[in-house]
Amino acid sequence: MHARRTVVAVSVAAAVSVFAGIAQGQTLTVPQVSPNVDSAYARLEAAPLYQKLMADVRADDARALTELKTMTEIPAPPFKEKARAEYFVSRLKALGLADAHIDAEGNAIGIRKGTGNGPRLLISAHLDTVFPEGTDVTVKSRDGKLYAPGIGDDTRGLAVLLSWLKVLNENKVRTVGDLVFVGNVGEEELGNLRGMKAVFREHPDIDGMVGIEPGTGERVLTQGTGSHRYEVTFKGPGGHSFGAFGLPSAIHAMGRAIGKIGDVKTPADPKTTFTVGTVGGGTSVNAIAGDARMAIDIRSNGTPSLLETEKHIMDAIAAGVADENARWTPAKGQEITYQARMIGDRPAGITPTDSVIVQSAVRVIRAHSKEAPSLRGGSTDANVPMALGIPAIIIGSGGKSGGSHSRDEWFDPTNAYEGAQWGLTTVLGLVGVDGVGDPLLAKRPARPAATR
Repeated sequence: MHARRTVVAVSVAAAVSVFAGIAQGQTLTVPQVSPNVDSAYARLEAAPLYQKLMADVRADDARALTELKTMTEIPAPPFKEKARAEYFVSRLKALGLADAHIDAEGNAIGIRKGTGNGPRLLISAHLDTVFPEGTDVTVKSRDGKLYAPGIGDDTRGLAVLLSWLKVLNENKVRTVGDLVFVGNVGEEELGNLRGMKAVFREHPDIDGMVGIEPGTGERVLTQGTGSHRYEVTFKGPGGHSFGAFGLPSAIHAMGRAIGKIGDVKTPADPKTTFTVGTVGGGTSVNAIAGDARMAIDIRSNGTPSLLETEKHIMDAIAAGVADENARWTPAKGQEITYQARMIGDRPAGITPTDSVIVQSAVRVIRAHSKEAPSLRGGSTDANVPMALGIPAIIIGSGGKSGGSHSRDEWFDPTNAYEGAQWGLTTVLGLVGVDGVGDPLLAKRPARPAATR
């Protein structure tokens, strides 16, 4: 007997060609900063306008902290970010972006135009938190820290974006390139980066991305860990454990599949992992299970390795079901069948460490931070542009934080303005400031909008 197998289309196949040319498992070595990048930032930092901007970011720290509390107390569960998006858009408009709006996917977007002919840089933080509807998000102060679910991840990033916009407009700064301010949806849980996918689908003219996540500011994320998640359901006739003995069991088939999944080998470099995270099924202890289900998470720093591991896991499931059916040789129509449904899709990607956008962040951190810069990988909104070959990094929003994704999440605002200053410095060097310096970020060749 044989099981029915559902073929699932892999939506990131287009990313393979982008990623395949990058050395797998590339060591995240902090790059040397080129003289061109160093001198560009030296000119910027010497400008009186820049000094005023940095002073104003620091002066705005207390107001930004108050706004952080306000936004934290606006619930933003996965797929229910609307109230927070509406607040964020209202603030973008109040701070000068009259055309700010919520797009069809739910992202809050506002564009601050440059002087023309410069690059278009996306600067973003995500609106959603991991916490379900009904979670108490009241901000509480204790021992110099603020406690509330989502206060650091990523509400602090939203507050920093609004602070940047405020000081730029109050100082009438004219950037050469455009700044696309985005509070995006769908970063957490099964959001599948839907917000960021929509942004890059609808705005094919974006030349780079600087995303903001929790962190004091010394670390730069340059590698996007890809992931595929599947829900696999198993179906069979079911029956009484004694009277119908001899029929195949959906739970047994799932167990055989899990055992074979556990034997799948993955490369250490690029790091590639998998787990069967949840299981369920059956109706009673004295019944042959007619249904079972499991959820699988597969991750890798390389798209080819992700797809190869996925194939081995799907083969393991098919083999486990076939073994269960072969054990009992059921009559036609009483076999165990299964379906695999993709419930998570995050493409893998990388921004080369010698790219201008990475060098820029490293240059700023070296010049201003007490700590040496370091590079890291992870799964964030930056996965989307990285997989498309668009330069992208994630930087820290400033301030210490901890307890991410827990109800005891906290944020320490001590000197948090420093991270906000470093981030704005990085952004200004990339897009250029009229009368101070040209953009470091290059404009990309025009590409057509993706098929809707």
